[in-house]
This record gives sequence, structure tokens and C-alpha cells, in this order.
Amino acid sequence: MSASPTSTPLRPSRRIDAVDLARGTALAAMAAYHGLWDLGFLQLTPQNYALTPPGRLAAHGIAGAFLLLVGVGLVLANGDGVRWRLFILRLARIGGAALLITVATRIAFPQSYIFFGILHCIAVSSLLGLPFVFLPAWVAALTAVGVMLAPHVVAHPLFDAPEFYFLGLGRGLPDSNDWVPLFPWFGLVLAGITLAQLLRPRLAGSALAQWRARNPMARGAAFAGRHSLAVYLVHQPVLLALLTGLVTLTGPHPKAGLANFRKDYVAHCTRTGGEAGACRIAARCTADALRREGLWGSGKPYSVEERAKAQGLSQRCYEAAEGTAAPP
Repeated sequence: MSASPTSTPLRPSRRIDAVDLARGTALAAMAAYHGLWDLGFLQLTPQNYALTPPGRLAAHGIAGAFLLLVGVGLVLANGDGVRWRLFILRLARIGGAALLITVATRIAFPQSYIFFGILHCIAVSSLLGLPFVFLPAWVAALTAVGVMLAPHVVAHPLFDAPEFYFLGLGRGLPDSNDWVPLFPWFGLVLAGITLAQLLRPRLAGSALAQWRARNPMARGAAFAGRHSLAVYLVHQPVLLALLTGLVTLTGPHPKAGLANFRKDYVAHCTRTGGEAGACRIAARCTADALRREGLWGSGKPYSVEERAKAQGLSQRCYEAAEGTAAPP
């Protein structure tokens, strides 16, 4: 949507390149994050850096940017009246894509499939957010604050049931590769609605509304932003295919999984009565021994003989570490 220099209202039939560019930039950040996740999943990096605290923070920032833009888009597209046919078609496309993601990940990742990810949240939030487009901005703003604070103040065992995981008001975290519950994330859609309601009167005829993407990079990002759903659906299968081909050529990173192995080893060792210092030494020793004996990184379950050999290596490492860590 865009406005001509002489018009006062924004014309809903035109797009604002700056908004498409912002959405395209968010898509690029999302693709980079998913690429990082894929590298870790395929063991091409020592650990999955996408699952570290900085990686999770980046993921939240990217999801938040998309949802903020959903709210902005609702106002720009429907502020002068709901174009029901376009709204319903958009909702059907997003809802259908969300269902496709659920089915595909249920097959590929049955233990951590996506039952309420970013597309599910966008679809439901678009429906819930539409009435706020026609209410005063302060109503959307106050509701946004309430929605974002709700997970910190609302607690009831009822919300721990799997049927209510989509709300995000339970105490547990479901095992899912992409979980974007309504609370607190719908609050960002409402924040986007508030922002667009406040800025929209000033947008018509402004330099931002008239700006056009000129250079190839900006045009490419704006084009991706205009077709964000298609890019979202296509990019991850393409990345996985390319990186799977790479790992077949290079093999996994020699230290892939090492940090998690040591962490799990120490946790199990101390839980079963081991001394913490000895457990840490034994964890390093055992990892080195497994790699030396060719028992590391095969990706296949151990045979009975291999399991016995691995257990023997672990036992000898701990006995040696216990002697080293013992006080004189």
C-alpha cells in the first residue's frame, strides 16, 4: 500500500515498499537463524548454537518483528474498512500453510513437531486482532500490555493440559521445534496495531510512504517481503537439502555433540553418587576414549559388544579420575 504525493488517505490497493523491506529483512534474519539451527541439527557445528541463550534471544527477536509487522499490516490493509474477500483468502492461506507445517513436522520430527508455531500464531492473532483495528489506540495498547504480562501473573494447573499449550499460560515448556503461544506473542500484534494507528495519519504523503526500493538488494528484500509466506514455506526445505548434501561430503564436525555429552555425563555421574570434580575429568577422558576407539559420532545405536566396551572405557576413566581428584 502506498500514497501518491497529492492524496490524503492511504490507498489500500498499493503497498508501502518500506514495510515490505522490513518484512524481507525479518525473513533474511529468520533464514539465517534456521540455517544455524540446521547446522547444529546435522552436526556440522560442535553444538547447536541456535539453542544457546543468545540463539534463543535472536529467535524471539525475529518472531517478535514478524508479529509486530502483522499488526501494522492489519491496520494498513483494513483501516478504511475490512476487505473481507482478501482478508479471508489471506487467513485461509496462512491457516492452510500452518496445517501443512504441522503435518510435515509430525512426520519428520514426531517427538517435537510444530503444533502452534509462528504461522499458527499469525493466523489466530490476525482474527483476534481485527476488531482492535477499529478501536481507539489506547485500547489495543492496554490489551497488549495485559497479554504480554499474563504468563507472569496467571497460573493454574488447568493450563498445563496439552490442549491448552497454545495459550502459553502453563508452567511447562512443550517439546516443539517452533512454539509461539498466544500469550505473550499476541501482545506484539496488538503493539503493531497501536503503532500503525498512531502513525497512519502521518504516513500519507510522507517520504516513507513514497519511498521505492531502487537498488537490487532492497528490491530483492521487498520482493521477498511481498511473498513472505512462500519464502517461509520454501526456505527451510531448501536449506536442509543443501546442508544434508554438505554433511554427506564432509561428515559431521569432529566435536559435534561433545559439550552436551560432557554435560550429560557429569549430570548422570553426580546423580549416581560420583564426586563432581572426578565426574568432570572422567567426562573428558571418556569422550576422548570413545573417539579414539571409533565409538564416537557414528549416529548408530551401539551393538551389545560396543556398549560393553563403551561402559568399560567410562568405568576406567572414572576410576582414574577419582584417584586424580582425591585429596592427598
